Amino acid sequence: MKSLFTLILTLVSIITFGQKDFQGKAIYMSKTSVNLDNFARGGEQLSEARKKQLQERMKSQLEKTFILNFDKSSSLYKEDAKLEAPTAGGGGRGPRFGGFSSGGTKYKNTKEKKALESTEFFGKKFLISDEMEQPQWELGGETKQIGSYLCYKATLLKDANPLDFSNFRRPNSEDNKEEKEVKQILVTAWYTPQIPVSNGPGEYWGLPGLILEINEGTTTILCTEIVLNPSEKASIEAPSKGKKITREKYTKTVTKKMEELRQNFQNRGRGGNRGGGFH
Repeated sequence: MKSLFTLILTLVSIITFGQKDFQGKAIYMSKTSVNLDNFARGGEQLSEARKKQLQERMKSQLEKTFILNFDKSSSLYKEDAKLEAPTAGGGGRGPRFGGFSSGGTKYKNTKEKKALESTEFFGKKFLISDEMEQPQWELGGETKQIGSYLCYKATLLKDANPLDFSNFRRPNSEDNKEEKEVKQILVTAWYTPQIPVSNGPGEYWGLPGLILEINEGTTTILCTEIVLNPSEKASIEAPSKGKKITREKYTKTVTKKMEELRQNFQNRGRGGNRGGGFH
């Protein structure tokens, strides 16, 4: 009976993914956990009431919904527009908690090895290009069920995103007051060969099946809904608007601006002048 079910499933997959105009849509829920003790000053302990207040305030930044529209080789990944909210800083969508919540649109073409992200920082639009090198996944034999899909485990060791503030840990020693940056993080993915496209949420791809779950540091991204060949096809095209820039240069630009803001904040505390906008 199990062999018959497998055969039927294989035939359905061949028919579904053999279509020239095949397209799919996946909904992902992203959740990032944050150590609220890191927000305490001078070694003080936060009360439970204060922690609850902070959690509610940051909920929109730490819990998000994303949509991945994909075909056999390309995809568009973006935050659900219905849940987006205006932010401070002239409407800019700067670095957030969690590596998958920049608020931009991520485009990947695994056949042409082309990756672009359209995003906005302090009111200025950027078009960021990424190098798409084959991820060095380590495939495992462990499996688990996500919805109606059988998924397999894969792991990857990658450099931490320097703009992901959740990758900073509070030092244990009182003598060391500086934040400790995590240099590398272990990523765990769960993919399903039942949807044989080498794609997934955010920057992730390179596995023999759609990635339905990602665990990256303190962030978990889980697929909650999949629609294959939806009645309304989405347009999966590379973004073109914004200042063209490499990922490395964009990281340096944002890091420099955030340092300026930090210095301006300290100067205001000492009675200094407020700094200007983005240049």
